[in-house]
Amino acid sequence: MISVLQRVREARVDVEGQTVGAIGMGLLVLVCAERGDTEVEANKLLAKLLKLRIFSDDAGKMNKSVQDVAGGLLLVSQFTLAADTTGGNRPSFTQAAAPEEGRRLFDYLVQCARAAHPIVQTGRFAAEMQVHLINDGPITIPLRMAPAAVA
Repeated sequence: MISVLQRVREARVDVEGQTVGAIGMGLLVLVCAERGDTEVEANKLLAKLLKLRIFSDDAGKMNKSVQDVAGGLLLVSQFTLAADTTGGNRPSFTQAAAPEEGRRLFDYLVQCARAAHPIVQTGRFAAEMQVHLINDGPITIPLRMAPAAVA
């Protein structure tokens, strides 16, 4: 799974003029399931998101996680993270999981996140979304949880 996370002061996702998900301080996470991804990669991603120490402590050092600061998670599906631009000027998205599998894995990630963390919001899978955010820092971090190699 590929993701890009941003530490935010606030973020929201609108679909057709309606807000479908919003958080205050926390993490906005754009998520893409790739071909070959399973629940294993989703679990690894969630564990990293919840424990990654990118929030400041009292001394101003990045020593706290989203859990430590009781921040929100706004999870947004974004298959375009799998874009391959090496073959020209039109991106190829063949490495993204098929839509049904992408939805299944995204829904699994959301379900697990809601079981593990009190503030979880989402965008709407496969919708045309407008994402609004105030990036805090700015802090933007790409994460990739690759499937384990088959021996």
